[in-house]
Amino acid sequence: MAMPELDQPVADFTGAATGDQTIRLSDLRGQNVVIYFYPKDNTPGCTREGEDFRDLHDEFSRLNTVIFGVSRDGLKAHDNFRTKYGFPFHLISDKDEEICRQFDVIRLKKNYGKEYMGVDRSTFLIDRQGVLRREWRGVKVKGHAEEVLVAVKNL
Repeated sequence: MAMPELDQPVADFTGAATGDQTIRLSDLRGQNVVIYFYPKDNTPGCTREGEDFRDLHDEFSRLNTVIFGVSRDGLKAHDNFRTKYGFPFHLISDKDEEICRQFDVIRLKKNYGKEYMGVDRSTFLIDRQGVLRREWRGVKVKGHAEEVLVAVKNL
């Protein structure tokens, strides 16, 4: 599957999500979609990022924008993470990395001198017609959700 390019339609995808939901991109036409990829549930940076999107959720909703977090964690971990921090949006489990690979977010990473393949913290903004309008790669959490909100306002 081809990686989405700016100002081009994003190929449809389907993912299992919290709350026994199945998220299909094509079902979201008519709404803006923020999809953020993060490495792991219940880690400090990923928790902070989720909390920042949570805290701005009402503003995103007023702008007809839905938010989804995606990681390789399973649905049970996602459900616990979502409940623990009160995330009002769903988390998509991508254990087989299909969505991660579609968005090209699996990267060689280093931690304490060890190399491994992991999720590069990245966010994508898809407009109401399903067209990719912005992407952020190698995201630093502080201020990121606010930056995405400004981008939505400027669509």
